Amino acid sequence: MKVEILATGSNGNCIHLQSGSTGILIDAGKWKRDLEKRLLARGINAATDIQAVFITHSHGDHIRGLTLANKYRVQVWATEGEWKGISGVDEELRRVLETRWSKYDPVQIGELTIHPFRTHHNTYEPVGYAIEDDSGARACVVFDTGHIDDEMLDMMEGSGIYIIEANHDSDMLLYGPYDDYLKERISDPHRGHLSNDQTAAALQKLIKGRGERIYLTHLSSNNNTPELASQAARLALFEKGLINKRDYYLEVV
Repeated sequence: MKVEILATGSNGNCIHLQSGSTGILIDAGKWKRDLEKRLLARGINAATDIQAVFITHSHGDHIRGLTLANKYRVQVWATEGEWKGISGVDEELRRVLETRWSKYDPVQIGELTIHPFRTHHNTYEPVGYAIEDDSGARACVVFDTGHIDDEMLDMMEGSGIYIIEANHDSDMLLYGPYDDYLKERISDPHRGHLSNDQTAAALQKLIKGRGERIYLTHLSSNNNTPELASQAARLALFEKGLINKRDYYLEVV
């Protein structure tokens, strides 16, 4: 499975995953023309290498470029709740992620099977995704969420690729310039974002030292640095005896 992180952060988020002839986008948070340029720069043909777009939630930095789907006539999948905050997608392209017994049904797109799971953010019905291909390769994508619960860990378990938010350093947020309301919202476990320590704790449970690829994403430009995010994850994994570039591969995007 090939992964290209086309954009990440408060200015826009978009990931392309490809297996064989099947490609999907997770989110489309850059304007359409910008996304097309980024796809072209990575050698991705928007007309043939995107069979569907899957949305985590309806904030602008995750859906800004969804008119791309109209141009290339690809399906857009989101939860029923998140469709309340999404407009501009042609009706015949809209698909709803269905639930059965409180869990989401998987979606088969060509050689990929997409498993949605609930996350915790200040939108209607946000989700993350675990993606498997026909060879058994597995990736997971967790963007905006205030915490990672056991059900999320179960869905993330066994991935070879982890694309996960490391939004803020707790001390930088606490002593930074934001007003108290915004600080509380960002750190709220039910509607906020993951701190470096929360992300590191989750990775400590998930990483087995099998050469997993970890991408730390969605870093705050005001409340984090790549060095702090990387250090938190590496120290947590070192406690398990795991070393970067030997047992796993970590990149801050």
